[in-house]
Amino acid sequence: MMQEPVTIFPFMRLSGLEPLVIRPETNFVNVGERTNVTGSKKFARLIRENKYEEALSVARQQVESGAQILDVNMDDALLDGVVAMTTFLNLLQSEPDIARIPVMIDSSKFEIIEAGLKCVQGKCIVNSISLKEGEEKFLQQAEICQRFGAAVIVMAFDEKGQADTMQRKVEISERAYTLLTTRLGYDPQDIIFDPNIFAVATGLEEHNNYGVDFIEATRLIKQKMPLTKVSGGVSNLSFSFRGNEPVREAMHAVFLYHAIKAGMDMGIVNAGQLAVYDEIEPTLRNLCEEVILNKNNDQNEATEKLIAFAETVKAKDKTEEKNEAWRSTSVEDRLKHALINGITDYIDTDTEEARKKYPRPLDVIEGPLMAGMNVVGDLFGAGKMFLPQVVKSARVMKKSVAWLTPFIEEEKRNNPLASQGKVPKVLLATVKGDVHDIGKNIVGVVLGCNGYEIIDMGVMVPADKILDKAEQEQVDIIGLSGLITPSLDEMVHVAHEMKRRGMQQPLLIGGATTSRMHTAVKIAPQYGHGVLHVLDASRSVTVVSSLLNKEQKKELLQQTQTEYEGLQQQFLNKGKKNLIPYQEAVVTKEYFDWKKYRPVTPSFTGIQVLKNYDLATIARYIDWGPFFIAWEMPGRYPAVLSDPIFGTEATRLFHDAQGLLKKIVAENWFRAEGVIGFWPATSNNADTITLQTEQGEVKIESLRQQLKKAVGQPNFSLADFICPAELGTDYMGSFAVTIHGAKKYIDHYAGEQDEYNKILVQILADRFVEAFAECLHEKVRKEYWGYAKNEVLGNDELIAEKYQGIRPAPGYPACPDHTEKRKLFSLLQATEHIGITLTESLAMNPPASVCGWYIAHPGSHYFGLGKIDRDQLQDYARRKGMSLEEAEKWLRPVLE
Repeated sequence: MMQEPVTIFPFMRLSGLEPLVIRPETNFVNVGERTNVTGSKKFARLIRENKYEEALSVARQQVESGAQILDVNMDDALLDGVVAMTTFLNLLQSEPDIARIPVMIDSSKFEIIEAGLKCVQGKCIVNSISLKEGEEKFLQQAEICQRFGAAVIVMAFDEKGQADTMQRKVEISERAYTLLTTRLGYDPQDIIFDPNIFAVATGLEEHNNYGVDFIEATRLIKQKMPLTKVSGGVSNLSFSFRGNEPVREAMHAVFLYHAIKAGMDMGIVNAGQLAVYDEIEPTLRNLCEEVILNKNNDQNEATEKLIAFAETVKAKDKTEEKNEAWRSTSVEDRLKHALINGITDYIDTDTEEARKKYPRPLDVIEGPLMAGMNVVGDLFGAGKMFLPQVVKSARVMKKSVAWLTPFIEEEKRNNPLASQGKVPKVLLATVKGDVHDIGKNIVGVVLGCNGYEIIDMGVMVPADKILDKAEQEQVDIIGLSGLITPSLDEMVHVAHEMKRRGMQQPLLIGGATTSRMHTAVKIAPQYGHGVLHVLDASRSVTVVSSLLNKEQKKELLQQTQTEYEGLQQQFLNKGKKNLIPYQEAVVTKEYFDWKKYRPVTPSFTGIQVLKNYDLATIARYIDWGPFFIAWEMPGRYPAVLSDPIFGTEATRLFHDAQGLLKKIVAENWFRAEGVIGFWPATSNNADTITLQTEQGEVKIESLRQQLKKAVGQPNFSLADFICPAELGTDYMGSFAVTIHGAKKYIDHYAGEQDEYNKILVQILADRFVEAFAECLHEKVRKEYWGYAKNEVLGNDELIAEKYQGIRPAPGYPACPDHTEKRKLFSLLQATEHIGITLTESLAMNPPASVCGWYIAHPGSHYFGLGKIDRDQLQDYARRKGMSLEEAEKWLRPVLE
């Protein structure tokens, strides 16, 4: 029996130790620029002084800062470029944390490129070849690159010189493309064009349009040769502003914003110093656009205005009051006091004093610091300290350890046997396809406060990376987190892979979408060395400490196995729910008197994009209940503030949140963006809703309840709330909202070892986006759609959903299929307009993002789908044009 041929999509495929596949939906690819002797004084000095090992730290910093490809350039008159490139790349290949990303071998001398090609593993990029010495030389060099399997960057440079106009950039690129594809058989996806980014705002009139020329050339190149890529050296653009980093970073961000929209795929940038377009001060951003897009008739005036404004951008000093009352005690007591009370003011000074007092720096950690953290752990376990306080304690501990780390490393170098104590290691990761990590971060902080070393792998981590890291670090426990339902399948996969590899670490499962039942029935059977569902952070300490104690571990795993066997038996014996046939469920739909219904016409059809929505307005819609739930503070808001047990700390937490909220609003830390749309809509009297858009019909597929109900009780579907086609035309809307900018401050606080404010920012970003959705829905009801113009509701009534209409979200109870997000995103062009992307599991990124449908009918309401049978699954797969296996994958949680 012949196997079906495997379809290989024409994507650019690169690799270091790990693959990098650049798909159409891939965001801009950052090429780290600092391992370049012409672009980094530090790197050049280290290479000239033969400090290659130290120079690797520059490469590592670029990878850690987000570079996805590493540009290496050794073009210096005082260097033997071949030797330097060979030496550095050979060393780099032995550093897995750096060598995991592809290398870009960058040189104007082909002998250096050829030397580099002999060193790198995987599939690299050559930067660059060109037609400046004619076609024969160009083809000869291209063929060598092809033999090594490299992709090539082709500069817009021919026998006449560098292309500086749009027309020349495109002409040279087309000529090179024809030669490479017809004469050498190059795959188009292995060709990258660099149409030359030149400096703007130089004072020379002929340079004024350089930014526009690159952007428009990029647009034409991608239209004419769509499988190729476009790159460029972004820092060239701002060359005339050397020394003024705020302006340079803003210029780069503004240029990239427009160039990426035109089709630019990658660029050589300093990955650690790239501003976010949305977060640039608006006046500075506008001035940059005037210069780069050549909007001002007097470009010299535009340049002078930009320089003048940059001088006004000053960093703000931060001061805080200091409490001196406890400073006269011993250093041990001072450290304990700082840890318990979350005070960071003197932690460096006190840690240094302790370091000088104790024989070894590690003694400070194992002595007074751990003694203080043990008190914190005991108080937390006894319910006398609460999660926000524990997170503040973690901030103090991290800062102290950060101070001691260089001394510990020095001791290890001088005496490798000096520290052989083993701290238990816990690896935490949010699984592949999922971007949510607040809960995981809180668990990591709590466990860290109890003396465990936490290896946090972040979000969207594939199974093989999790398990490779676990084996490499010899961790004691692995913890998986996930928020969206597709993450459940990924957790099953991780457990299966652990069994296949013969691993023995216990596996912890947590996250909003997980449950004891699912863990017992689906995950635990895949792995025999302990799978435990952990409900929240406060319980993680008890579970982990038990698992690390031989006697307690045996008892806990036996107890858990017994409990899970009971749950498995309960699941098997529960019997199928009493479901009715799907066609019968359609007949028992919810009926309305559509002949009397007069749908309100929205104020516009199509989409409307909302940029820079006022943060102060959004803040008024915040629901503080989930804020306290995220911090594991029980009780409803505002009652939690006066709770006899939690009230004091809840009030302190609320005060901190309010302070940070004011700062976020006043300084525009966040950028709120949304897109809404409305279209004529009809249903087919079953479960398909048809939207009439400018691009044609779009069919939205709904799922229907199948549970057998009492006589006269309907089986709901969202399609029930849209007028059937034979009875008239209705309307339906959709929305997507997001908060940009949070990551910058999350990373800042993480870098400051300030877990408390890091988590505060994360949770407030989530509260802001939910408040934005609430605020926008009210505006839709009153203005954009206007079907409830006279509505007057307070915030408590909005939270209680007392309004007319609904905004159900794909992936939630009424419409649990995440794949309908693809249609919603396509309708709204959400990625293009407001920068939300979907992961392979259809989680939204940035994590603080919300999307959904707008339905206006006064009888519409929320409901839970419940379980469905296979007859509906088959009908749904047919309607969606999806294989049964694919449909089952996405709907598994609701299948009976």
